[in-house]
Amino acid sequence: MKKIKFEKLADIIIFAMLGTIMFISKILMEALPNIHFVGMLTVVYTIVYRKKALIPICVYVFLNGLYAGFSPWWVPYLYVWTILWAVTMLLPKNMSKKTAVPVYAFVCALHGLLFGTLYAPAQALMFGLDFRAMVAWIIAGLPFDLIHAAGNLAAGFLIVPLAAALKKIHSPKTAQ
Repeated sequence: MKKIKFEKLADIIIFAMLGTIMFISKILMEALPNIHFVGMLTVVYTIVYRKKALIPICVYVFLNGLYAGFSPWWVPYLYVWTILWAVTMLLPKNMSKKTAVPVYAFVCALHGLLFGTLYAPAQALMFGLDFRAMVAWIIAGLPFDLIHAAGNLAAGFLIVPLAAALKKIHSPKTAQ
């Protein structure tokens, strides 16, 4: 497996800031249940930075644990955001803007809808739930997942313009 190389110290600072932006955006929106920009930012960072997008995602996950405690709720965060990253990585890079806008919004919404389902296996293992109890846990959380999906869908329509802006800001030409 290839190691991710940092081009310069600026990359470390940028990725730390991007992860912090994810975290702060979530904290600022905590009054709204399951509505945040984390999924949208995960997709934006993946479009722009590809493999290196894992760095701000890890920063975000770490900051969540640092802020709210490295408790059982935090364990699924170690993988739920990387699933969204992986799905985004599998999407074609050269989609037309007309195609990319709904595709990215749909992927973001689908991740929100499936969040409880993705979260459930870790909860089942940690709390000794059998399959039926895990399914009941997923069903009980479905209203929150629907809200999550709606919020992610709305935020998902910002992905293409934000990715374009981030690419423009971070292009080598603007850095000179």
